[in-house]
Amino acid sequence: MQTRNADPLVTITVRHESVTDSIRDFVQKKIGTLHLDYPKIIEARAVLDVQKNRHIAEIILFCANHIVIDASTEGKDMYAAIDETIAKIARRMRKHKTRLLKRQKIKPEQSIKHLDEKVFAANILDTFPEESELDPEPMIIHRESQSIKTLNKEDAILELELTDRPFLAYTNARRNILQIIYRRSDGDYAIIEP
Repeated sequence: MQTRNADPLVTITVRHESVTDSIRDFVQKKIGTLHLDYPKIIEARAVLDVQKNRHIAEIILFCANHIVIDASTEGKDMYAAIDETIAKIARRMRKHKTRLLKRQKIKPEQSIKHLDEKVFAANILDTFPEESELDPEPMIIHRESQSIKTLNKEDAILELELTDRPFLAYTNARRNILQIIYRRSDGDYAIIEP
């Protein structure tokens, strides 16, 4: 998963004043500190407005999956207004991620149940008669039922990233067929169509 945004395009517009290098560097540094893995920031716009005794900072983030997060703050100092606006945006990004995780939270009946480990003596196989016609039958260790959702390929990848499962079975929304997506050892994804 992404640990930081890879240098998003930052556009700074200042109304009723000129852009100084210190404000430009401050805004870029603050937007660069948003180290959240979701949503990924593609572009950021900062609109800074200076009126009589008011400094208004508005920041709009254009993120992946058509997510737009914006916030604005009014204060007596431009740097304080930018700080408070970044804090609001960080809260909204965390809220969006938490809402997404709650929606895709695994229910207890869907999680893997662990069985107690049993250790047998080394000579356990020697206790059976050799001419025995009883072949051991395979036994089911764990049965798990899971509802199959109808998803797009991109939504399936997102859901697989948010869980620690090795694969995900889903019905492709576009083609209406069952598919299994899994994470390969090189980090890419592969799809199996039974």
